[in-house]
Amino acid sequence: MSETLESSHPSAYNLTMPFARKLILHVPVSDETLLGGFVEQCLNDGVSLVAVVGPGCAKVEDIIDEIVVGDGSDETRFLCTTSHPDEPFDDVLNMARTWEFERGDPVQEVRL
Repeated sequence: MSETLESSHPSAYNLTMPFARKLILHVPVSDETLLGGFVEQCLNDGVSLVAVVGPGCAKVEDIIDEIVVGDGSDETRFLCTTSHPDEPFDDVLNMARTWEFERGDPVQEVRL
């Protein structure tokens, strides 16, 4: 079972509950400016995996990676990302469910 979270906030990503450690991010996103706040929330909540799925997912994965790395001066910023442009959703969900570090932990779906 996965949990779905949707945000329609126009300018910032604001979440009051912490994320699960494994996320599936559905794309396209409604506004790419939401990605910065989303990534910071992921880092603050200790998310270990963001699997991006849908049209343009490789581009969104690259943007997330750039936000995480920033200028490269903070080595504590780490988030594993994957993109799945041609994989069925059930395969991506299964991959996230069996992610080696958090087997059995819930998978949360996110739409921005």
